Amino acid sequence: METRTEAPPSEGRPSPPPPPIVNERADEPVKPARGRPPLPVLIGGAVVAIAVLIWGAFYLAYAFSHESTDDARVDADTVTITSKITERVKQVLVDTNDRVHKGQILILLDDRDERTKYDQAIAVVNAQRAQSNAAQQNVVLTTEQQAAQATQGTGGVQSARAQVTNAQASYQAAVQQATAANSAVAQSEAQLRVAQAQVPSAQAALDRANADFDRYSSLVKTGDISQQQLDAQRASQAQALAQYRAALDSVTAAQTAVAQEQARSTAAESSATAAAAAIGAQQGQLETAQGHLAESTAPARVPQIRAQANAAGANVDTAAAQAETARDQLNYTVIRSPIDGYVGAKNIEVGATVSPGQSLLEIVPQSGLYITANYKETQLGSIAVGQDVDVTVDAYKGTTFHGRVESIGPASQNTFSLIPAQNATGNWIKVVQRLPVRIRLNPDELAAHPLRVGLSMDARVDLSSHS
Repeated sequence: METRTEAPPSEGRPSPPPPPIVNERADEPVKPARGRPPLPVLIGGAVVAIAVLIWGAFYLAYAFSHESTDDARVDADTVTITSKITERVKQVLVDTNDRVHKGQILILLDDRDERTKYDQAIAVVNAQRAQSNAAQQNVVLTTEQQAAQATQGTGGVQSARAQVTNAQASYQAAVQQATAANSAVAQSEAQLRVAQAQVPSAQAALDRANADFDRYSSLVKTGDISQQQLDAQRASQAQALAQYRAALDSVTAAQTAVAQEQARSTAAESSATAAAAAIGAQQGQLETAQGHLAESTAPARVPQIRAQANAAGANVDTAAAQAETARDQLNYTVIRSPIDGYVGAKNIEVGATVSPGQSLLEIVPQSGLYITANYKETQLGSIAVGQDVDVTVDAYKGTTFHGRVESIGPASQNTFSLIPAQNATGNWIKVVQRLPVRIRLNPDELAAHPLRVGLSMDARVDLSSHS
């Protein structure tokens, strides 16, 4: 039930509005009834409602045809600059955030020890190369010498054989001369014996002639015979004496002839002995010449020298390899950038001693950036390589990058963690895993809007695009 109280109207003033209607149950004022909105408002509302419906339809269609994630970031295959040798840093030519080009010198190490070792290695190479050249020349020289010595040795053998033949002929001649001399000695001895045999008869005839002369001389004195008979006897005596003396002379001549023939025989025998000795000497020279020929034509002589030359060549190769290693060690003192990019981090200063494998600089590549979007395993069922991707980044408001799915990770990141999940321990709790999806962006868009590694991204894969 409502209660109304009416105040008397004031004169000369308009009447106040009627009091609000009070709800007896809630004691709240009742709002006055509103009128119908104007037509433009209705039309505007209808347009907004239609726009919202259209936008909602497109949004729902886009949402159902795309898989989205905000767990994405810009990645790149960064390069860690390390040293290959242990050496002291001489100079650092770049600083953090500097842009570098491929081949640009980044760090210089102290190269005095490496340069000395390289110079020593080059000297060893030159020495070994000289020895190898000498060994090769020795092979040629030995081959030529062996050919010349073989020719000379063949001539020496032939000459020695001819000398042996001559010595044998001389020996035969000496033997024949000795035989002839012995025959002459025997003949002269026979003549001596004949002469000696004539001496007694000549002696007897002389004795008889002497006796007859003495008898005739006595008879002449007595007158028994004439002086003429004595003279005849004297002549016979003289003749006998002459014959006796002739016999003695024949013996002396025969003895002289025997002595001469014996001397000739001795000389001939000496010549034969000398000729026999000459044969032995010439045979020794023949053996010597044959030995020289065999030595000069030894089949292992040239191969041995050639093997030495090959060993010298191998030493050259070894020294060259050592020189190349020393050159590499010297080149390692100059550290260059392998790519175009930017210095992301510098972990070294001048004067520090670096070790092999120690991280010195981090180079972020200038190109080749990609997106790593970590999708839930519940979202991967329809994602495939080659699908289109829309990517947005907070750094460029209102800019959408376009790319394609390049690859899908073979395992979740948890699999490669230091302590991977052990689901068989009994206290397992199911956690939705994420797998990395690599997205390659349009290089023209990257050139127009450069990105930096580590920026957060929103990625939306178009499931309706062809893979």
